[in-house]
Amino acid sequence: MDIDIIIAEDVNPSRLAELAVEAERMGIRAIWSSNYHQNWDAFLTLAPAAQATSKILLGPLAVSPWEMHPLKITNSLLTLNEMANGRAMVAISGGGGVFGACGWKIGKGTESWPFKDEQTGAKNPERRVRGVQESIELIAQARTGKLVYSFDGEIFQVTRPFQMDYAKSGGPLIYGCCSGPMMVRMGARMADGIQVSDFIPDMLPGAMENVRTGLAKREQPADDFRIGNFWAWHIKKDKDVSMYEARRELIWRGGIVAKAPHDIAPHVNGDDEVQLVIDNWDNFFKAFWTRSGKIDGVPESIVNNLIAGMSSAGDEDDIDRELERFRAFASSGLTELSLRLFDDPMDGLQMLGKHVLPALR
Repeated sequence: MDIDIIIAEDVNPSRLAELAVEAERMGIRAIWSSNYHQNWDAFLTLAPAAQATSKILLGPLAVSPWEMHPLKITNSLLTLNEMANGRAMVAISGGGGVFGACGWKIGKGTESWPFKDEQTGAKNPERRVRGVQESIELIAQARTGKLVYSFDGEIFQVTRPFQMDYAKSGGPLIYGCCSGPMMVRMGARMADGIQVSDFIPDMLPGAMENVRTGLAKREQPADDFRIGNFWAWHIKKDKDVSMYEARRELIWRGGIVAKAPHDIAPHVNGDDEVQLVIDNWDNFFKAFWTRSGKIDGVPESIVNNLIAGMSSAGDEDDIDRELERFRAFASSGLTELSLRLFDDPMDGLQMLGKHVLPALR
């Protein structure tokens, strides 16, 4: 299992290039730039890194076709791929932070896309799996370098001929951000790889079954299908600093941000504690937004259990425990683990180089 790193959205392009150079030296497979509405452009941020490195893969995680038309995603991706001499990649998502900032809302109705929520007026892309699939299809067509006269999708269209002057071998790789069963099956059928998010080892057997279902329906067999997992890395030299960071970011762990009882349950004791977490969702968000890391209304024991189950946190004495978890990830079928670094990313990278990479080789 390879190790990728995901860099925070507030890391500027020159600093990200420094991180990419060091990550490449260590043997990190890939570096992902986070895509959020309030910070640096996820594609442009990688341009200095593309010029400063020669081996490491580079790509934004994640880009939604509802924030950027698939044709323009393709333009940006193939430009980055040219600059990186064939080392670009992209992860296509049906949601994400920019998605929400643009006014989109995930709905559950049966109306055709798009429609507006009658109560809030929010726009709702209903057919998210289809939209991600069409994005993957369009990018895959464009990277062949062949002339395409149009793209007539059910959701996205290109009405004029397009032909990218694409001559770089080995890329760009196209990932789907696929956590739900339908999305996983579609990603395995259409993409070069998938990225799940915040999956614990016990969640992976079901995902792998859906991967196999999708792979069996591919028109062409996948020579090296990639399966990654977003995972929060908070390990620090100072445990108190680590736990503060982990509490501050806890709202974004998959089961909590989605208010998903099934995903919260493995980390707490009983339905009452699950409901307590859901009822205090706003306090988890407040801990992030105010940067306080203080989660009101939830006992510290529950918070600590959530952190331990949903992320890697603690100090260097806790790394052996995390390595056992990472080996379980590898045994479950992951080809790479994408570790999200937060504050002081160079320190986090150095810790990975010292403790994690040698242990997993």
